[in-house]
Amino acid sequence: MDKNFKSGFVCIIGRPNVGKSTLMNKVVGQKIAITSPKPQTTRNKIQTVYTSDRGQIIFLDTPGIHKAKNKLGKYMTGVAKNTLKEVDVVLWLVEPTTFIGAGEQHIAETLKGIKTPIILVVNKIDTVKQEELLPVIEAYKDVCEFSEIIPVSARTGENTDDLIKTIFAYLEEGPMYYDEDTITDQPERQITAEIIREKALRSLNDEIPHGIAVTIERMRERKDGSCMDIDASIVCERDSHKGIIIGKQGAMLKKIGSEARRDIETMVGMHVNLKLWVKVRKAWRDSDIMLKNFGYRDER
Repeated sequence: MDKNFKSGFVCIIGRPNVGKSTLMNKVVGQKIAITSPKPQTTRNKIQTVYTSDRGQIIFLDTPGIHKAKNKLGKYMTGVAKNTLKEVDVVLWLVEPTTFIGAGEQHIAETLKGIKTPIILVVNKIDTVKQEELLPVIEAYKDVCEFSEIIPVSARTGENTDDLIKTIFAYLEEGPMYYDEDTITDQPERQITAEIIREKALRSLNDEIPHGIAVTIERMRERKDGSCMDIDASIVCERDSHKGIIIGKQGAMLKKIGSEARRDIETMVGMHVNLKLWVKVRKAWRDSDIMLKNFGYRDER
């Protein structure tokens, strides 16, 4: 290994829906974190690993920092805030607008007193003209003590190479924490559950997705290696939501299942036999026991 090999941990923060997961997926070149136009898509701290000749960056994609409304919300913001203390570099993603709303101000408050280098990443530059970027940078430059400000497009990949180069400039020489072919520390079961949740988020009405979780009951490869059998449950909070998730003559559940199956097959590299059920667990987002059962364990 090169004696100048650098390594470190980088936390990606930002308001829900600014493109954190899209950026991480783009950098590692594979879908790890789920993306959706709805906020609060990411609920757990997801580690993805970028390795090159220069070194290794372990990205922590945290849940969006926001004011919590229930125990799930408190868990999510707790994960994000604690991660800030564990990393070598913080990337704060914002949208290319001069309006600095309450969400951004809340994050700026959270970042006060943090000694870690903070890189402001202005994302979605593919949606604005180049001359519109300067006022955005001007509006943000004094909000926090930024080490760097870098405009990128996570969707198209524009400037992401520059961002990686800049991150390495702030990392010190260090070990390779993961094998070079590792791109995530997430178990397959967890990614499978997240893929199913993503398809549900993309297909359902606004008020339902926040109240759903996905549990994998069974995930087993057949002895001949021809197929992976997966049984999973979509958990919702109300009987009325159950009907919507199943849909007329099961059409919605079938749609979620077939879209999820395609992504899961790509991940596991074989045919997948996916069976989905829908269960009602009232107010699960405010139940400590159910939050733990659904994988939201407080690691602090």
